[in-house]
Amino acid sequence: MKLDFTKNSLIPAIIQDNETKTVLMLGYMNQEALDQTLATQKVTFFSRSKNRLWTKGEESGNFLNLVSIKNDCDNDTLLIQVNPVGPTCHTGSDSCWQENNVFNYGFLSKLENTIQERKENATSEKSYVASLFEKGINKMAQKVGEEAVEVVIEAKDNNDDLFLSESADLLFHYLILLQAKGFRLNDIVNVLKNREK
Repeated sequence: MKLDFTKNSLIPAIIQDNETKTVLMLGYMNQEALDQTLATQKVTFFSRSKNRLWTKGEESGNFLNLVSIKNDCDNDTLLIQVNPVGPTCHTGSDSCWQENNVFNYGFLSKLENTIQERKENATSEKSYVASLFEKGINKMAQKVGEEAVEVVIEAKDNNDDLFLSESADLLFHYLILLQAKGFRLNDIVNVLKNREK
C-alpha cells in the first residue's frame, strides 16, 4: 500500500462496519497512526484536537478491531473495515451520523418495515397484508405452501417471467410468515452464517 501523505500529512480514514457495511465515522491518520493500527489491530488516528495519536476506545473500551484496510485510486484516502466493540460515536450513537448499526438489505428491509407497519395496524388497515394477519398463522403458512408449490411447478417450465413472479410471491409471503412468528430476515441470515464452514 503506497499512500500519498505529500498533499497533507493527514489522510482521511473512513470507518465501515465489516458485517453491516454501515459507515461509522471519519477520522484522520498519519503514517505513524497507520503503522500503530497495523501493529495493534486496533484503529488508531491522529487526533487533530489532542494533537497526538489516539486509539479509538482507549478510554471508553469501544475499540474498532481491524479487519481490512484499502486505499482509494488516488492513494490519499483509506477505507477501513472493522468489527466495532460497542457504539462508535462519542455521543453513544452507533455511528457519527446517528444511524443504528444494523443490517440493511435495501428494498427487502423496506418491505419488511412495510409488513411490520401493516401488522401493527391490522385492525385499521385495509390491505392484503393486514388481512392475512387478521386470518392468523394457519392462513399465512398455507399461503407460503401454495406459493412454494407454484415455484416448483414454474421451475419445471421454461417461462422465466412466471418463475420469477411466483418466486417473488413466495418470498413476500415468507417475509409475512416470519414476522407472524416474531422473526425477521436477519434471523435467517444468522442461522445461515452459523452453518458456514
